[in-house]
Amino acid sequence: MSLIWCNWAREQFCAPSAIVRPGSEDELVAVVRSAARRGERVRAVGTGHSFTDCACTDGVMIDMTGLQRVVDADTATGLVTIEGGAKLHTLGPQLAARGLGLENQGDIDAQSITGATATATHGTGARFPNLSARIVSLRLVTASGEVLTLSQGFDDYLAARVSLGALGVISQVTVQTVPLYTLHRRDERRALTETLDRLDEFVDENDHFEFFVFPYGKTALTRTTRRSTEEPTPTPTWKRRLTEDVENVGLSLMCRTGRRFPSAAAGLNKLMTSMIQDSTVEDRAYKVYATERKVRFTEMEYAIPREHARDAIRRVIDIVHRRTLPILFPLEVRFAAPDDAFLSTAAGRDTCYIAVHQYSGMEFETYFRAVEEIMDEYAGRPHWGKRHYQTAGTLRERYPDWDRFTAVRDRLDPDRVFRNDYTRRVLGN
Repeated sequence: MSLIWCNWAREQFCAPSAIVRPGSEDELVAVVRSAARRGERVRAVGTGHSFTDCACTDGVMIDMTGLQRVVDADTATGLVTIEGGAKLHTLGPQLAARGLGLENQGDIDAQSITGATATATHGTGARFPNLSARIVSLRLVTASGEVLTLSQGFDDYLAARVSLGALGVISQVTVQTVPLYTLHRRDERRALTETLDRLDEFVDENDHFEFFVFPYGKTALTRTTRRSTEEPTPTPTWKRRLTEDVENVGLSLMCRTGRRFPSAAAGLNKLMTSMIQDSTVEDRAYKVYATERKVRFTEMEYAIPREHARDAIRRVIDIVHRRTLPILFPLEVRFAAPDDAFLSTAAGRDTCYIAVHQYSGMEFETYFRAVEEIMDEYAGRPHWGKRHYQTAGTLRERYPDWDRFTAVRDRLDPDRVFRNDYTRRVLGN
């Protein structure tokens, strides 16, 4: 009987020749070396949270869930060594117990640490780069079974931080963490016109800023967050869960109704916007960054130079209106600092991220392709783990260090053991 694997969104399926779960670096080395000698392709997978076929293979799939330990934590320097399969949602409490925390996170914490970093996953905050930028060193298992320790100052390191799994399997990362801190978050409804007019002010004057807007609505759902060393006064767990459950149920009902009656999308957008209330949350950072997503969707996200944010947002909303598209999910807008990984979506530039979504089971390609055409005009870089229609030919000119990444790949994996359909499309050969 064939093995079948699917991703979180239940949209990408593949039939690996084997799914193997190593429990140590030595076991990982043996699996990679054996597969390479047999001429099989190898792909590692964390939680399968990518919306693309990034993890898919008909060769050997390495399930990293057997490698989730915190190997070492130096509370004096903040350097923490973590196995590559460690999940972000379990890592937070483990670091907190040591008085430490990740400098920043995204709004979903289901991913593995190396799945998140390999795709340049990010949070929001103009002063904070994506997760991979805080990797100080890493251990990479190559196709030959060699284990390389890569550190700052070398091309191999700059390539491996965001590599789409195309260079090998990362068994461990050493991450620069920060002392445990508290987040004070305020979710507030604001007029979209005000939000866009004051966008630079909101981004620059808050530690973290993001907003959501349903494309047929005129109200932005803004989220401003302050960091501190204060002891938190958290919302009771039951109350926060109840709020999230109500929002998830409301969104689910709206989406199911909109899927059946697409012409009702505009009215449903406005209804959902009106249902969301202003709120505050205060707790340890790892408990505040992520929110639970129970309504399934598919997503595209583009990274563009921050200075084009307003124009791009307005154009995306305008195209939904002009084409009367039945879009039931909001746009999500976030910001990040530049970094130096060769394939980072924020490489070398202050970045605005614009994400668009569609409810599962509804046609999305018309919307996503239209958005992509807009982002192309700003030299947009697609999130590596989310839907897009780019190829190596269209992407190469958008990354100044593309050729340096390719040179590392040619040296570390000349036989393309870690290639799959996705890397062939977006990286070439």
